[in-house]
Amino acid sequence: MANKKKTSNKKTSSNTNKTAFSKAATQSKNSNKNDQKQSPKEYFRGIKQELKKVVWPTRKELVSDTVVVIAVCTFFAVGFWLVDTGFLAFLRELLDITLS
Repeated sequence: MANKKKTSNKKTSSNTNKTAFSKAATQSKNSNKNDQKQSPKEYFRGIKQELKKVVWPTRKELVSDTVVVIAVCTFFAVGFWLVDTGFLAFLRELLDITLS
């Protein structure tokens, strides 16, 4: 008896998912039609509204994030330089060549 209940719940949820999917697809099609009819003035007004929703970082967050990015880039640059230099030295010894 418990198996029947589980099966019926699965059918209901799959039907709900199909219905939700078809509604979303229909809304997506309708929104695409509305987007194409939008004037440039409305487009830029929408951009301005979206930019108001952005949470901009504080100066302190911006400085700390910038320092982290510069430090990580420097670390990897030095790391790649060391690997490249080591590989070049290995090839010079292995092939007994001189590179200028």
